Amino acid sequence: MSAAATFRAALLGAALCVAAPTVAAAQADLASRGGALAARVGEMRDGYVRLTFPLRPGVCGVGESVRVGREQRWVGNNWYGEFSGNALRGRDVEWERECETGPGRVVLDVSGGSVQQVRFYVGGKWRPADERVLDLGEVPAAEAAGLLLRLAQGDDLRAEPNAQRSAIFPATLGADVVAWPALLRIAKDTQRPREARRQALFWLGVGAGEAATAGLTELVDDADREVRLQAVYALSRRPANEGVPALIRIARTHKDPAMRRQAMHWLGRSEDPRAVALFEELLVAKR
Repeated sequence: MSAAATFRAALLGAALCVAAPTVAAAQADLASRGGALAARVGEMRDGYVRLTFPLRPGVCGVGESVRVGREQRWVGNNWYGEFSGNALRGRDVEWERECETGPGRVVLDVSGGSVQQVRFYVGGKWRPADERVLDLGEVPAAEAAGLLLRLAQGDDLRAEPNAQRSAIFPATLGADVVAWPALLRIAKDTQRPREARRQALFWLGVGAGEAATAGLTELVDDADREVRLQAVYALSRRPANEGVPALIRIARTHKDPAMRRQAMHWLGRSEDPRAVALFEELLVAKR
């Protein structure tokens, strides 16, 4: 996969934070909230920029390992996984890992005036800073999210594709932050790298609300096949009452055979009675 493709897949991912539509409307231009922080980062030539921000309820972690919600969804700086409660406990039925509720900690590795890497941690404490570190202190969650989204979009801050990808996930975790409108804009923008669009779609599928689902259905007709396929995956992550009807429509009518196959695949894994009825209908039609 190309660097551009990897970047789009990363962006797709990032909409774990969803709130009421009225809040979303108020934060429609969330990236603008990070302008002052972006200016500080833009002044850095070589070194590290770090900041902390409050996390939303339901998010906790231990260093690089972050748990989101009751689904036992764990995310690290370079990995993503979902586990049942039993799988997490294993044999240790008498012991449970302590999960800190904050703060969120972001480190930007800067070299040659370009952000090379974005690292995210929960809890713990900073080591003493030396002359290479610019510590922005604790900032409002919306400003932190705005900075990270500006990095992901790459409009006014230089950043490597991996850094742009890594900025998406922490942008969704701030207290009272609604990131999905910004993610949906990224996913729909054909001028963005493919990987950025795919990553934005991924997190939209994991955590966005019903309003974002409508946007996902539009993207199944995107000119880029990789983006189309990622949109199908994102729909498969939505609640059954939203995702299943959309997947059935794709399986029935989409002009791209690969899209129809992908929709059928996720419908098969859903175990939804409506999917079973569709399969029965298609099998009968083949006789």
